[in-house]
Formats: sequence, structure tokens, C-alpha cells
Amino acid sequence: MQVHRSLDHLPNFRNAVITIGTFDGVHHGHQAIIKSIVEDARSLQGESIIITFHPHPRNIIRPEQTLFCLSTIQEKLELLEKLGVDHVVVVPFSREFSEMSAAGYVEDFLLAKFHPKRIVIGYDHKFGRDRSGDIHLLRQLAEAAGVEVAEIGQQQIEDITVSSTRIRKYLQEGDVATAATLLGYQYTFSGVVVRGDGIGRTLGYPTANLLAGDDQKLIPGNGIYVCRVQLPGDVRLYGGMMSIGTRPTFDGQDTRIEVHIFDISKDLYGDRLRVEMLERIRGEEKFASADELMAAMQQDEQASRALLEKIA
Repeated sequence: MQVHRSLDHLPNFRNAVITIGTFDGVHHGHQAIIKSIVEDARSLQGESIIITFHPHPRNIIRPEQTLFCLSTIQEKLELLEKLGVDHVVVVPFSREFSEMSAAGYVEDFLLAKFHPKRIVIGYDHKFGRDRSGDIHLLRQLAEAAGVEVAEIGQQQIEDITVSSTRIRKYLQEGDVATAATLLGYQYTFSGVVVRGDGIGRTLGYPTANLLAGDDQKLIPGNGIYVCRVQLPGDVRLYGGMMSIGTRPTFDGQDTRIEVHIFDISKDLYGDRLRVEMLERIRGEEKFASADELMAAMQQDEQASRALLEKIA
């Protein structure tokens, strides 16, 4: 898969079948549509092209209402590559781009830059300044240029919209298991190990304190989770348990991400870890004493190891 980040240096695509979208999370709904694009391109002996945007358009148009994303741009690219896409064009989204007229979006952007054989787009896709362009204008301009326009049906689009919204909601509630069902894979995020207060070590559970690598990546709601962790340069996944929360037993104020990795002991400071979330064991709780917290953590470990053994 080739990734293109400049609209001024695109290759001459062959019988291009293109679709456009943010594809945040590349979830089950997205996957079905993208697979159809790939199949269409093969049937035309052409190339499949995904046009996506970075940063997320909503965070440019409405910066006061941050949308936390299901995937970073790198995660999105990795997921798209697994689906067999030939090309991904990452359009640097800006206010200037959003001000392009609807006709200019079709003629100067889609047609002039990509020379597509077929454009696949949703019935409710809006584009151009003030979102004034729609499927009807696209058909009028594209078909006049000899380009076929295929429409994604209403139900398919609604499934995608609902799924994206639902996935974020489930993750914010800590229901990573249901989110994984909708995504088609386990939800993951990455973070760099930084120094913490050392409380976990005194409780018998030393933890790696993670600083999330992308401030627009959605971190699931507070609670205790079963997880698997990938270390730098290591393809293996190590089981563990993770706490996301404010450490209420110790009257903490800021949210911390702390992961205890089972059966390894090594200095991880400065390393970037990739965490795969499997299930939430319980919500965040305030215990009357450190001893009560230790007892709960022992139960968390037993539950985590049992689940990890089950899915191994």
C-alpha cells in the first residue's frame, strides 16, 4: 500500500476507484465498504484509493468541541493496509480546504487530482463550503466528465454513523469488550513510560505509568482492565492489568494510566508500549485502607489471569 501526503505529487492512477471519508477506527461498517472498493478496483483492473483527512475535520471546524478519535493516523493506515487498499491519500485538512466551493471540490480536487474511473460516496455525503455539495451535484459534474458515481445506500451509512458513535460511547463507559465487537479488533493505544509515585511497587504491583502518545486519541473510562502489552522490538503480547483513574484511595486528583505487566521485571522508562484492552474487571473504587486495596488488586490479578488463560 502506498501512502501519499501531498496533493501535488500524486501518481497517475490506473482506473482509479475512490472513496472519501474520515474512516475513524476503520470499524466493521467501514471495512465492508472498503472491501467492496478493493473488489471494484480489481474487477476494473484498476487501483483502489482511500482519500482521508488529517487532522479530523471536526477538530478543525469546531476546535472548541474536541472529538476524541478511535484511531491515530498511523493506526488508521495500518488497518487500511490489512484490507488490501492500494493507495491512501492523507489530505492535510485545513479551514482553507473547507472553504473550497462544492463545484471546485469535485472538479479541482476529485477529478483533477485523481482522474477516477469510479467514485463511491454516501447518499448523505456533503462537501464544499458550508457543506453545500451533495450526491446530486457530484453525479452531475462527475458523469459529465465520464466518471461513474456509485452510491452507498442510506442504511449502510446509518450503520457506519451509529457504530462510530456507539463505539465512542462504549469506550467512554469502559465497555471495551462491546467496542471490540463493533470494531472487529481489540481497542488499542500507545503511551510512553514515565516516572510515577511508586505507590504500585509498595503494594506489590509495580506499574508502568503511561503518558498517552496522542492527545486526541480516546482513552477509555476509568476502571480496572485486563490487557495485553507489546514492548518495543518484541512481537510478543504480555498479559497484564491496567488502572485508568485518579487513585481515589490516595486522594489523587489527576487521571493516571498505570499498567502492571505479569511475569516480567525490567526497566521500561522511556519505552513506548502498545496496550491492547480486553475487558473491564470493575470500576474505579476508593478503599478504606491500602490493605483493602491490595486485597482487591489480588482479586483483580486472579480475574485477569483467568481471562487471559481463557483466550490464549
